[in-house]
Amino acid sequence: MRSRTAPWVLLAPFLVLFIGTMIIPIIMAIGYSFTRVERSGLLGEGGTKSVFAGLDNYLAALTNANFIESIGRMILFGVVQVTVMIVAATILALLLESASAKWPGFFRATYFLPYGIPGVIATILWSFLYIPGLSPIVDVLAVVGIDVDFLGPSMVLWSIANIVTWTYTGYNMLIIIAQLKSIPGELYEAAKIDGATSFRVAMAIQLPLIRPALMLTIIFSIIGTLQLFAEPRLLQTMSAGITSEYTPNMSAYAFAFQYNDIGMAAAQSVIIALAAFLLSAVALGVSNWTEKRS
Repeated sequence: MRSRTAPWVLLAPFLVLFIGTMIIPIIMAIGYSFTRVERSGLLGEGGTKSVFAGLDNYLAALTNANFIESIGRMILFGVVQVTVMIVAATILALLLESASAKWPGFFRATYFLPYGIPGVIATILWSFLYIPGLSPIVDVLAVVGIDVDFLGPSMVLWSIANIVTWTYTGYNMLIIIAQLKSIPGELYEAAKIDGATSFRVAMAIQLPLIRPALMLTIIFSIIGTLQLFAEPRLLQTMSAGITSEYTPNMSAYAFAFQYNDIGMAAAQSVIIALAAFLLSAVALGVSNWTEKRS
C-alpha cells in the first residue's frame, strides 16, 4: 500500500464504470444540445448530417410553452409534495425514536417497505385504487355522495404525489432516524433533569440537530421531483390529463424518441440538470441563512 499506484489500481474498476456511464454521457448530452440534424431531400432520402446549432435548441426549449408549463407543474408538485413528505418523515422518525415507542424496529421496516417496491409496480398497484369501477375508494366515496375522479386533469397530479409520498416517506424517515441516533445521550439526560417535556426536547434538541439530515432529504426530493417520469408515464394511458410532455423528463423523452429531435432533448436535459442544481443551491442557501440567524 506504500505504492502510489495501488489506490488507483483498486479504484480502476469503479472509475471505468463511473466515467463510462456518467461522465461520458453527460459530455455527449451537452455536445448534442448544441447540434441539430439536417435532412436532405423531401422525405430525408438524401441522408442526414449533424450541424452546429449554437444556442438555438436552448432558445427553442425555453420558448416551448409545454416544457415551461411542465417545469412550473413540477415546482408546484415539489412545494406541496416535498413539504408533506418531509414533515411526515420527520414526525414518524421522532415518534419511533421516542422513549415510549413500542416495537420501533417493526414499524421502521414497515414504513420503509414501500421504498423496496419498484416505482412501476407501485404505480400499477395504486392505479387499481384510482380507476372508477375497480377502486373500492371511489365506490365508498360515491356511496356517501362524493364524486371524485383521481385520474382527471385536475386531480391526477396529486394522485401521482400520493404515490411518490407513499414510496419515499419511509426512506427519508430512515435518514432522519440515523441522524437522531447520533445525538449524544447526555443532552437527553440534561433535558430530563431540567424537566423538559418530550415536545420541548423535540423542538429544542432534536429538530435543530437533525438539520443536516433534513437538508439532505430535501435536496434528494428536489432532484427526484424534476426527474419524475415512471409514474406519469404509466398513468398516461389511463388519464386524459397527462400529455406526452407532462413533466420535464417526459418532454425530453418525447423529443428524443417520438419527435426524433436529439438536440432539443439534450438541451432540455441540460436545463433540467441546471434547474435541479439551482434549486438545491437555493435550498442550501436558505438553510445556511436560517442557521446563522438562529
